[in-house]
Amino acid sequence: MERKRAIVIGAGFGGLAMGIRLQSLGFDTTIVEKLDGPGGRAYVRKVDGFTFDMGPTVITVPHFIEELFALERDAANLAAPDFPPETLVPEARVTSGISSGPATSKYVTLTPILPFYRIYFDDGTFFDYDGDPERTREQIRALAPEDLEGYERFHAAAEAIFKRGFLELGYTYFGDIGTMLRVVPDLVRLDAVRPLFSFVKRYFRNPKMQQVFSFEPLLIGGNPLQVPAIYAMIHFVEKTWGIHFARGGTGALVQGLVRKFEDLGGVMRYNSEVRRIIVTDEHGREPRGLRARRIARGVELADGTRLEADLVVSNGDYATTYLRLIDRKHRRINNDLRVRLARQSMSLIVIYFGFRADPRDAQLRHHNIILGPRYEGLLEDIFNRKTLADDFSQYLHIPTLTDPSLAPPGHHAAYTLVPVPHNGSGLNWSQLAEPFVDKVLRFLDERGYLPGLMDRLVHKSYITPDYFEGTLNSWLGNGFGVEPLLIQSAYFRPHNRSEDIERLYLVGASVQPGGGTPSVMMSAKMTARVIAKDYGIPDSIVRRVPESLQMV
Repeated sequence: MERKRAIVIGAGFGGLAMGIRLQSLGFDTTIVEKLDGPGGRAYVRKVDGFTFDMGPTVITVPHFIEELFALERDAANLAAPDFPPETLVPEARVTSGISSGPATSKYVTLTPILPFYRIYFDDGTFFDYDGDPERTREQIRALAPEDLEGYERFHAAAEAIFKRGFLELGYTYFGDIGTMLRVVPDLVRLDAVRPLFSFVKRYFRNPKMQQVFSFEPLLIGGNPLQVPAIYAMIHFVEKTWGIHFARGGTGALVQGLVRKFEDLGGVMRYNSEVRRIIVTDEHGREPRGLRARRIARGVELADGTRLEADLVVSNGDYATTYLRLIDRKHRRINNDLRVRLARQSMSLIVIYFGFRADPRDAQLRHHNIILGPRYEGLLEDIFNRKTLADDFSQYLHIPTLTDPSLAPPGHHAAYTLVPVPHNGSGLNWSQLAEPFVDKVLRFLDERGYLPGLMDRLVHKSYITPDYFEGTLNSWLGNGFGVEPLLIQSAYFRPHNRSEDIERLYLVGASVQPGGGTPSVMMSAKMTARVIAKDYGIPDSIVRRVPESLQMV
């Protein structure tokens, strides 16, 4: 039987995971990418001897990655357990040495990072967040002894949400309202629908502990004051599987996924921006009338090249996919009004800098969260008031503390990421960015995080929301897709199967289940399952699980 063809738009984590899964389902798959290399938000910048990961740097749930690397051509694993029992035992959380599985290690080396994050407060004290309950208790006892009992209750509540919300429901595709309604009672019972910060304040009185146990949604574009408390499960996701680093940077993991995709027979096509998704009726003609079938037939590139396919999957931004790639006459459900009303996540200024090393740099860790003097007020400025405040918080990433190969000898490569409003704010980054970037770097110098940084600096570059909007085609320059609000979760989040156009599917941070590298990989598996169902792929293919995966 002739193999069917698939096209994936975008070579981010979602597109690469989707391409691998489509190849394993028996499709001949081409990934088309606007940039000159893979990664999307995880693109790599190399300059002056420094290697900078431009986007995601926190890697968790390594068995998701192992599953992808273990896939074989025409041997999908969609019926395999999503969370094999072996991945849930305490020994699965590797805290030293190498954590790559046998299939992963053929393509990339993953190494655990401890602590997960060093969280600095504005008064100079810090909290090493590592998922170890006993170590956590010691630090709470030192910083906020009044919250020891509250931590025990929070730990139990977060574990219950993790078991139900992630282990049991994580791969649930909410394609109809009935599926959603069946789980609402459980989420209400777990108190998982109230805002996360409100949930955390039930257990912690000290503002420092409230921040420690609520900041994580910021790493996936969520406002802790507004995301539902189901995101408390992130604490347990990290605690269960740890935080990992790909030797050579996140870009090494991206390149490993590209090699896996190509090993399975997939084709990468760079410098290939998509102008539109081709839509016809069942006869290959222009659809006419409301009742006419609308079927995705391929894509047209910016240079006019047409690539035909039996299905199209967009790893592009949800709003950009519908508003720019599909004519409005083909969109009844995802019409202009509905798409534009979807609230987008905040954006980022990311500063990439190289500097001469100093022994004092060892006070920092691989991942550092540096909180400003305000927490709730700053979040309101970023997400709701959409103003650029005088103060800021930041995530400082120094991978050369773990892997010196990313910088010239005697130097460090780092980036610091500052949440800012997206371009719906109207802020003029061409005027604001340069002085703001210098302000952030001077802060790191003058506050003693990187003493003497301004004199040691040898490279500085940065991106703003304009990069996300203009280069990554991210609507309003959002950094993480559709904002993870309660009213934009599960069934109410954009769907992985288009309601308007047959054979058009979506994958990535904007659709179910949401943002963050683990969720994006889950999104690819969700979408693959929907495609397998739509195309009647037999169980003999879906259930043929590679032996290496059975051992995960």
